[in-house]
Amino acid sequence: MLSYTGGIVLFAAVLHASWNAMLHGNRDRFLSMTWMSIAIATVSTLVVLFNPWPARACWPYIVASGLVHIFYNVSLVRSYRRNDLALAYPIARGSSPLLVTLGAALFAHEAIGPLHAVGIAMISGGIVAIALQGRHVSRAGALSALTTGATIALYTVIDGIGVRLSDAQALTYTAWMFLFYWLMPLLFVAVRGLAPLWRPVRAEPLSIGSSLVGGLVSIAAYGIVIWALQSGAMGAVSALRETSVVFAVLIGRVFLGEAVNGARWLACLVVAAGAACLGL
Repeated sequence: MLSYTGGIVLFAAVLHASWNAMLHGNRDRFLSMTWMSIAIATVSTLVVLFNPWPARACWPYIVASGLVHIFYNVSLVRSYRRNDLALAYPIARGSSPLLVTLGAALFAHEAIGPLHAVGIAMISGGIVAIALQGRHVSRAGALSALTTGATIALYTVIDGIGVRLSDAQALTYTAWMFLFYWLMPLLFVAVRGLAPLWRPVRAEPLSIGSSLVGGLVSIAAYGIVIWALQSGAMGAVSALRETSVVFAVLIGRVFLGEAVNGARWLACLVVAAGAACLGL
């Protein structure tokens, strides 16, 4: 993967950790994710109105990815209810690069070099070590985070294949896929009703505002990843994106007051070394 692309994906990693911290920092994460989704879907609607339609070949992937993303959103909310950011986020993100590499090999016939394979393994291993270091993980909490990781791998492989069939229309592909985020407010209203969605707009405007900003950050972060998937190996792009865990640890420590010990910092260095391998 080119160093320029790698740098852009690292920037996406910072953005990704930021919106996850915004989500985790809100008291009602289902509500927060719903307003994030409203921001994402609104921007996507504006984009599709002024851009050509995606190539016909990528439509099945747009639909599949959009639906998987909704399941991912719900799974992420459940995971954050059971664990703090420094635990749930690394387990979910750390389990996905190896799964993406396997999926890319099976469905996109991608091969990856030995050095990149080592880098991916170091990133995944370091991320999982960050999550497990000195912590007791319940079976339910681990299962919830791993389910989230599986959905991440699934939509990454789907989008990696889909965007390559889009005739280099990564922006249009991304926007159409994110239109499915209109399903999140429908799901929220079906579960809780309309009033709990609108009441916080007046009662907690700062919380709703942070969620809307988080949605804008999210669409930028994953839009960059989809752009990188057009030419970069899926496993390598996924692993580099998941260095966001290091940034999540920093955010959790500085802004959320979560404890970080020496062993976890060492694991962060392993992740950084793995990222360096992907840049060689």
